[in-house]
Formats: sequence, structure tokens, C-alpha cells
Amino acid sequence: MKFIKQILLLLPLALCLSSLSGANRPNVIVILTDDQGWGDLSVHGNTNISTPNIDRLASQGMELERFYVCPICSPTRAEFMTGRYNPRTGVKSASRGEERMDLDETTIFESFKEAGYNTAAFGKWHNGMQPPYHPNARGIDEYYGFCSGHWGHYHSPMLEHNGEIVTGEGFVIDDFTNRAMDYIEEKKDEPFFVYLPYCTPHSPMQVPEPWWVKFEDNDLPLRARDDQQENLSHSQAALAMCENIDWNVGRLMKKLDDLEIADNTIVIYFSDNGPNGYRWNADMKGRKGSVEEGGVRSPFFIRWPGNIKSGTKTDTIAGSIDLKATLTDLAGIKNTGTLPMDGVSLKSLLMQTGEDWPDRLYINHFKEKTSVRSQRFRLGFEGRLFDMENDPGQRIDVKDKHPEVYKKLLAAQKKFDREVVRELPEGPDKRPFVIGHPELTFTQLPARDAIATGDIERSGKAPNCSFYMNWKNKDDVIYWDADIQVEGNYQARVYYTCAEEDLGTVLELSCGDSAITKEVTMVNDPPWVGADDDRSLRKGESYVKDFIPMDLGTIRLDKGENRLTLSALEIPGEQSIEMRLVMLNRVP
Repeated sequence: MKFIKQILLLLPLALCLSSLSGANRPNVIVILTDDQGWGDLSVHGNTNISTPNIDRLASQGMELERFYVCPICSPTRAEFMTGRYNPRTGVKSASRGEERMDLDETTIFESFKEAGYNTAAFGKWHNGMQPPYHPNARGIDEYYGFCSGHWGHYHSPMLEHNGEIVTGEGFVIDDFTNRAMDYIEEKKDEPFFVYLPYCTPHSPMQVPEPWWVKFEDNDLPLRARDDQQENLSHSQAALAMCENIDWNVGRLMKKLDDLEIADNTIVIYFSDNGPNGYRWNADMKGRKGSVEEGGVRSPFFIRWPGNIKSGTKTDTIAGSIDLKATLTDLAGIKNTGTLPMDGVSLKSLLMQTGEDWPDRLYINHFKEKTSVRSQRFRLGFEGRLFDMENDPGQRIDVKDKHPEVYKKLLAAQKKFDREVVRELPEGPDKRPFVIGHPELTFTQLPARDAIATGDIERSGKAPNCSFYMNWKNKDDVIYWDADIQVEGNYQARVYYTCAEEDLGTVLELSCGDSAITKEVTMVNDPPWVGADDDRSLRKGESYVKDFIPMDLGTIRLDKGENRLTLSALEIPGEQSIEMRLVMLNRVP
């Protein structure tokens, strides 16, 4: 009895210490920009642009001057989340299902959530849309944004909030930042991990007028190198978008100061690939899509007052595969998951503990092209070796001068292709799109993931934010190859447009032996949206329309792989609907 009383007396103290430990855990904010090159910041010497808030962030912590990511969006995001090279994660490209991250991967958000963190993401996800690939199924408590690779309009567009279709409020970057700041204020007394994946300066090249005025007639004194063809209007818009990002970063940093939590918050800033066009980038070779230096070198700044010394820099090579190991180490939490990471913790490097940092090779790969970076050299995918210290523009092949270096890097390149790249299945991604999740009731099936037959056309070449149009024949259908994981009844809604003269078209949604039909009786004939807001002409990407939902009814879906098909049984007018999205919600 005496022992039990002692335990009871100590219990409040233990609870207090536990609470104190949780309160002292650092918050984490990761800002990931989209298609921003290393040179798109004034801190890196670009006098075309002024980014005082990001420059200040860089000065208040450590800059990793040789930080590497993937050549395009989705693979970088997968590496950041898993600590593993992207071919291992199943992510091979940016659309048509190839952006989905394998389900045996454990994300950084799952590790932090298991440790008691509140987790949130505001912006572009781009690693899967349907649960269990959706952010809410991968460790994110609060999600607001869009899951596709690019969006067709940046001013109050269709977005989603935890699986529910909503309309954004103003320019998307401002909107995402507002949401993040509200969340941070709500959770300021608890440990949080906020992921802020901005979608600019990715196209469409849209930015509010206050940011555009400076660049509209600006000839940009600093330009792309002579062997790179620059589109001036595209560069002007991209830099204006980067200045808008900078303004939002400033607002976010001020919020941390106002809430008096800046000293206990780790802030990271980086980009997902090289610039989305040829513009000034410190004479580097390559742009987005390239495994050369300019396509994979990213700005990287990390601030943690009192822990990471301000104004410090390192040219030690590192990259996106290192972030999961690093952040879990800095936060003192266990990295959950069973798959081995390729990345390493950078904690000793960031804290400048004096430990020897071992030499390493860093690999960049995309679409059968692999490049290998050592601290001094880069072996390009075409077999040329470059001395990056003396030839940062990659103009002179030095493999004959450094045969042993060439041999070492070539062996690493072949080993990576043989052992890592082969983990990706060859050919198009044939995984069906998942319907049903034991904990999440919603499933989005966008036109992006569907296949259309006959004369039905996409609204743009790039599928990510497209819709289907020109549906004139009853024999033509739109379908998704699906894997129903949770059988049951699903309420179905289709987001559509239909002109008044085309009313009366009868839609059928079918899967296996189940089918529901509905006649379209409400006009929705909106104009195309986006062209008036573009600062530079888009190429291949769809403009958008304001789609509205129509309830199709409830359909029974049986477990297993099957084809979900949207048909038009009757087309009394010139065409059936234009289709943007089918939303399924499992009902009791």
C-alpha cells in the first residue's frame, strides 16, 4: 500500500515532465516551392529580383549550397517524405498514376504523427489522390489544396479540404499561407509539423497585379546563358511569382514572431527541381527535367534559433533523401517504418559538432538518365565528367584527366541503374485507381486519371487539370480501371458543364452488375477561365471552367478490381456533358 501511495504521489510529476517534454519538442515548417531555380533568389546574386524575406531566412540559419533534388516534382516529394531514392518509392513521373507513392512506404508525417505531432499540409500534394495515397491517409491530419501535378487557375479555384471539394479564397499562395498561419495559431501550444508545398512559379504563369507591375516591362538585365533560349515573358512572370512567395514567407515568419514560437520552430525552405524555363541560373547547365546541375540543384535554408548558428553555410553535398532522417533526428523522435533509407541525418553538419563528414556520392535519376555527383565532380548521363569547382557550367569533359574518378562514378551510375532503377516496373503505370478506404469515405476520380474512347477529347494536352469534352456519340465512354478495396454503397456525384441546348442527356455510371442513371436537367454553361490572368502564354495546359456537382444516386460496388464506366445513354443535343470529376462517398 505504501508503495502504491508513493507511485500516486510521483504520478503528477511524471505527467508534468511528460507534458514539458512534449512542449519543448521543436515545431517544424517545411516550405517547398515548385519549379523555382537556385538562381531565382536575390541572396544568390540575381539582381533581377528582390527576395528580402527569404534572404533573411537564409541569414538566420544555415544554407546548404550544394543541395540536390530530382528533375521534376513528384519524385522530389517522394524522396523528402521517405528518405529514399524515388525509384524505390514507385514514383516515376508526374501524372497518369505514375506519381503515386508505394503503400509500403512510411512518410515523414506518419513518423511525426506517431510521436504526437499535429500534422498539416497546405498546397500541392502530387503523390496520389485517391486514399490510401491521399495525404489524409499518409499521416496528414489537416489537408487543404490540390493533389494533382498542376492546376489550371490560381485565383479562387476549385480545391479540396480533407477530401471535400471547396472553392479557394483569392490567389492560391496567399490562400495556402493564410490557412497555414491559422493552423499554426490554433496549434501554437502543441508540437506541429506544417508542410507548405507552394505551387508556384509552376505554370500557369499567374500572379496578382501588385507583383506583376515591376516585371511587366522589365527587360531583365541578367539573362540565361548564350546556349539557352529564354522566353522573356515567362521569366518575368516566374520572377514576379517568386517575389509573391517571398512576401508570403515574410508573413509566415512574422506570425511565428507574433506567437512567440520562432525560437522553437525549425523552418526549412527548398524547391522541388530546377527552373521551369531557361533564365538566369548562375551559368548552370540544364533546367527542369534535366539531371544536369541546373536541373537538380535547389536552394536550401534551415533556421532553428539557438541550435543552428545563424549566417552559416556549407558546400557539403546533400539532398532531399536526407530530410526525413535529419528532421526526425533533430526532433528526437523515432523514424517509423521498416524500409531502409538512402539518406542520412545532417544533424552533425547543421549543428557543426566537429565530427568528420564522410565523402559520399549523390545520385540524380529521371527517365533512364542517371547523373552522379561527388563533392567535386559530376558524371553526366551521357558519360562526360565535369570538374564542378573549376567548370560549374559543365563545358569541359575531364574524364581523360581524371580516369580514376571517372571509373568510380561510372561504377556508381551502373550500380544505381542495376539495383535501384530496376525497382520501377517498365512501361506505363498499370496500377488500378483505388476506390474505398476503411477510414476515409471519399474517393475522387478526376478526368486526369480516366481513359476516354472514340471522339471524346481532353481539354488540354497535359492531363493533370484537364476535363473531357466533345462527347457527341453514345458509343463513346469514360472509364477508370479501379480496385474497390471496401465494398458497399457509394453516393456518386459528377462535376459537369452542360449548355441549355444539350439538356436531356442521360448519364449512366456502371461497375460490374451495378448501374445508376440520371438525366441532366440543370444548365451549367460557364466560360473558359484562365486566359485573362495569364502573364505568359501557356502551352499544352488546359484552361478551366466552373464545374458544378450533380447527384447521380447511390451505386453498389463490390470488392475487387473492376472497371467504373460513365456512359451517355441519350444525347438529344449536340453533345453530352463536359466532365471534370466523379466523386464517390461511401454511405452506411
